[in-house]
Amino acid sequence: MSDAQPMIEVSGLSKSYGHIRALDGVGFEVPRGEVLGFLGPNGAGKTTTMKILTCFIAPTEGQVKVAGHDVGQNPLEVRRKVGYLPENAPLYRDMRVGEYLDFVGRVRGMEPEARRRGAARVVDHCGLGDVIDQEIRTLSKGFRQRAGLAQAMIHDPEILILDEPTSGLDPNQIAEIRELIREIGRERTVILSTHHLTEVQAVAGRVLIINRGRLVADGRPGEIGGDRGGAVYRVVLRPMDGGFAAAAEAFAAIPGTRGFEEEPAVGGKELVLTLRGDGSSDLRAAIFEAAVARGFTLLELGLKKVDLEAVFRRLTMEGGEPPGRSTEEVK
Repeated sequence: MSDAQPMIEVSGLSKSYGHIRALDGVGFEVPRGEVLGFLGPNGAGKTTTMKILTCFIAPTEGQVKVAGHDVGQNPLEVRRKVGYLPENAPLYRDMRVGEYLDFVGRVRGMEPEARRRGAARVVDHCGLGDVIDQEIRTLSKGFRQRAGLAQAMIHDPEILILDEPTSGLDPNQIAEIRELIREIGRERTVILSTHHLTEVQAVAGRVLIINRGRLVADGRPGEIGGDRGGAVYRVVLRPMDGGFAAAAEAFAAIPGTRGFEEEPAVGGKELVLTLRGDGSSDLRAAIFEAAVARGFTLLELGLKKVDLEAVFRRLTMEGGEPPGRSTEEVK
């Protein structure tokens, strides 16, 4: 397959459960080597999309291709190309970690030597070496998630689909799993389905937002949503005549700025500003050019955060929940 061909192609995807429309005309593509964050509130259709991509359920309408294979016409080839970690990892708790990975390999039809190599690779990749002989029921939730990731990767898939991979973990475990996902994303195409905004900002290079079964946004975390959200920049200058007022006047002329705040600086050796942008574009180059033009000494310039939460809330709260749709019935 050519590198130019998307790893995942979705067109006109719809899914109905009786009178409930879980997905309604969804379409997107995912290129090779991208980490895609798939965002949406509970009941938006994220899990339904994941189950269709992994051939657990069939679409009502539309076309879905994974690694060039149609999910309806060639599901076995799709499953060979995809590793899937559902929200509740499919673990056999009475098995030891090593036994479980060997079992998963046998279920996937892998030969003994391929199973041995695959298990050794994922045990190393997922940091399971110290617990390889432990029963899964004795593991912490973080290590159980690692075991779930390992089973999804044992056959060395080109695509990894993760549904709420940090659900129920403590902050330290979340940080560990996120770092693991970042490492995986350097080698594979990854779709990360979640409703946690920080998760997407930490690991994803692109974001899709789904609401009530429809895609409502598609773009990079720093750009998505246009004027619905915004970005916050930290600007550190050497103190100069006019101070904060002079800096605010200079930067106010930059298209896309929303306002300024002065932050406290230790010992008066720096002038620190928070500049808010509307999110329509990255303002760092314009801030740099404005500082140079006014003769300011720029000591530091960085994007502090993208207000993805504001984007998400606006896109997913407009219009409310349609009649007949239940978040318990539709995921």
